Amino acid sequence: MPPKAKNTAADHVLAPCSLLVGQEELLVDRAVRQVVDAARAEDADTDVRELAPGELQPGTLAELTSPSLFAERKVVVVRQAQDLTADTVKDVKAYLSAPAEEITLVLAHAGGAKGKGLLDAARKAGAREVPCAKVTRPADRLAFVRGEFRGIGRSATPEACQALVDAIGSDLRELASACAQLTADVEGTIDEAVVGLYYTGRAEASSFTVADRAVEGRAAEALETLRWALATGVAPVLVTSALAQGVRAIGKLASAPGGMRPGDLARELGMPPWKIDRVRQQMRGWNADGVSVALRAVAEADAAVKGGGYDPAYALEKAVVTIARAARSR
Repeated sequence: MPPKAKNTAADHVLAPCSLLVGQEELLVDRAVRQVVDAARAEDADTDVRELAPGELQPGTLAELTSPSLFAERKVVVVRQAQDLTADTVKDVKAYLSAPAEEITLVLAHAGGAKGKGLLDAARKAGAREVPCAKVTRPADRLAFVRGEFRGIGRSATPEACQALVDAIGSDLRELASACAQLTADVEGTIDEAVVGLYYTGRAEASSFTVADRAVEGRAAEALETLRWALATGVAPVLVTSALAQGVRAIGKLASAPGGMRPGDLARELGMPPWKIDRVRQQMRGWNADGVSVALRAVAEADAAVKGGGYDPAYALEKAVVTIARAARSR
């Protein structure tokens, strides 16, 4: 029997440098969170700095990684490292040759030809590498869903996993959200029948259509879509979830700093760029009071559909009308 391989510093989550290679944002975000969580498990006061390429100027890395009087642990995350300027890349390469103690550098790199010199330098320096490539093959998406259920500690039949992939499609965030939703709502093994109840005919899409119409102030259309969705078996809890996401998106964008580029704004708010454009169109009639009223309506509806009320359909209709009125409050 061959000897067991020894763990090296580069294999550890808190290796001096972690290299996240690929363009799947969910996997990149999870890899960053894993490093941050590990650092804070060792030191709750860990200082975390996340930087876009434009924020990492020549000299900035040296400043961030200079010794501290308090010897505090730091995690420095550089997003889109392939876009760093040549002078800044020199700084990063120099740092990789002599990394500082108690500091973890995380480089998120798209993995293409652009910025390949930095990619090669990090690998040569022994960086811990985490693959974050886009998941394009159906078999890989199926494996992802299985892994999600397994990670949550729940079992799902192979048929259920396949049905979920067929219903949701290729977006990993949506697949992960669906796995979390099912495990929160369903006891025991998740089978194809349960997935069918929630997602057949892309039930999720109809719940988000209800939310879109409501936050746009189109009460009649929202009510019509809601009644159709409920009649075709969409779970009421999916509708309240979609309503909550719709209203929160309005509130997030309304309170976001002005002047940010669409890509930076999308990362700041945790939304894909296409959704930023949609929410901008939807928020025209909203004000802060309207958002507060709508969030209370969603909370009341959520309590009702989870057993706090006698008529979930009525609770949802009431919430939809309240949200649509709030959308015209300006």
